[in-house]
Amino acid sequence: MLFLWNNPGPLHRRRSAAFTLAVFFLTILLAPRCAPAQTQNIDTDSRENDSQSIDKQESQKPVPILSGSAGYFNFITGGENTIDTQINPVLLVPLGNRWLIESRAEFEGEFERRGGNGPYAGPVDKHLDYAQIDYIANQFVTVTAGRFLTPFGIFNERLYPVWIRALQPDPIILPIATTDSDGAMVRGGFPLSGSANLNYAVYMSATSIGIDSVDSERHVGGRVGIFLPGPRLELGGSWQKALQDVRKNAFGFHAEWQPMRIPLTMRAEYARSYDGSGYWAEGVYRLNQLHFWQKAMRRTELVGRAQQFFSGPITPDVADDLGLPEANTREGEFGINYFLHDGFKIAGSCGREFSPAGNANVWSVGVAYRWLIPLGRVGAQ
Repeated sequence: MLFLWNNPGPLHRRRSAAFTLAVFFLTILLAPRCAPAQTQNIDTDSRENDSQSIDKQESQKPVPILSGSAGYFNFITGGENTIDTQINPVLLVPLGNRWLIESRAEFEGEFERRGGNGPYAGPVDKHLDYAQIDYIANQFVTVTAGRFLTPFGIFNERLYPVWIRALQPDPIILPIATTDSDGAMVRGGFPLSGSANLNYAVYMSATSIGIDSVDSERHVGGRVGIFLPGPRLELGGSWQKALQDVRKNAFGFHAEWQPMRIPLTMRAEYARSYDGSGYWAEGVYRLNQLHFWQKAMRRTELVGRAQQFFSGPITPDVADDLGLPEANTREGEFGINYFLHDGFKIAGSCGREFSPAGNANVWSVGVAYRWLIPLGRVGAQ
């Protein structure tokens, strides 16, 4: 069960929390790099093979990569159509074997008919999702500085791009605690045992620097997850504390499961904050086990999602600014994706939204494309 807490507490408690977080970051940064001890290999041939493999890896020079996605979609809610077009370029620039610069921009246009008729028109939003530099300290720790996606739940970091997500409409609770962060983050993972791995992320964000496309807020937070390779199950939780305006807390839980015997993925998230609370759960099933029309079926996946949102003590105008519903909302959706090839898919969905503000049918249809271009000769010196 989650509890909402908005009391900021005495000043010395807040300073103590900030001091503790700073000590944690310094400890991670200054700790000596460590790795599990390896058994010495007394086989001469094996040592020579390992040495040749290492020399080959060191001779390969990493090259920059330009990747990203593009999409064209029609979102129809209650009979009103919105045309959404977007391009999301991603640039990866490795600097040696331990440093990486990565950035993603978003160019999105949302076009509607004014007054229900006439030509489509609307704004084109230009937004910098992240621009960060990563230092791979060791196999357990990566340190990040700059602008990064806030690691709250799993959708914001792992599923947001249009070519990855199974349903194109955002989950209703996505705006809760996922404002982009400008600051520093420490993340990584390590084995707890032979049957469980732990992953973690701890971060702090500064205030906005005054540029619309790189806005942020002051907050601290973290996420932790436990992955069980045997059942292919991950369970985790997130926490965030705002350090400005209403010093609100946000909590969340997430789960993801991929059974070994069937091509099914089950995901779910729950989030609670001052702005509201809710959950979503979806299942994605690839039809490649069917024995008819196999060429088409192995390219087709079915999706179902149920979600619910409970509004918080905020005004309708604030909810609209945050991208949240103005009232309690329930929604069920069903969708289908067909992959023309690995990076190009046709997507469609339909559903029904229930709310005191009015019930409505929701539809979406469109295409998503993903590209990847090495900016140099792979393996070149």
